[in-house]
Amino acid sequence: MHFIRAGWMKECHTSVIAFDIAQFFPSLNHNFLSLCLAKAGLNANILKFFINYHSNRSTTYTWNNFISQKFATSVGVGQGSALSPILSAIYLAPIIKTFKKRIKNLKKEIHTDIHLLTMVF
Repeated sequence: MHFIRAGWMKECHTSVIAFDIAQFFPSLNHNFLSLCLAKAGLNANILKFFINYHSNRSTTYTWNNFISQKFATSVGVGQGSALSPILSAIYLAPIIKTFKKRIKNLKKEIHTDIHLLTMVF
């Protein structure tokens, strides 16, 4: 809050992109994720691993004592997986790159901490 208010004093504006992390990991589209991984320049064998890893996936839903049947799914990376934060960062990189380009077109001085993420793309 301090940084936002300090920016207001300098007539700067603050923009925020927020994600509901609770439903973010289970919502990642596998096809788009594969495209992002390819664009990031991953080795063909590693890319093939992730494409196979995300193929023929299924999920079940649990509520109290109820457990559903299996449902095929083409979305999601496992919450709690060590790879989930990395995969989600690569997934977000094109969105952040587009955001940065639009900001640059405004021809205003913008301070951001998203350079590392967008270097991939």
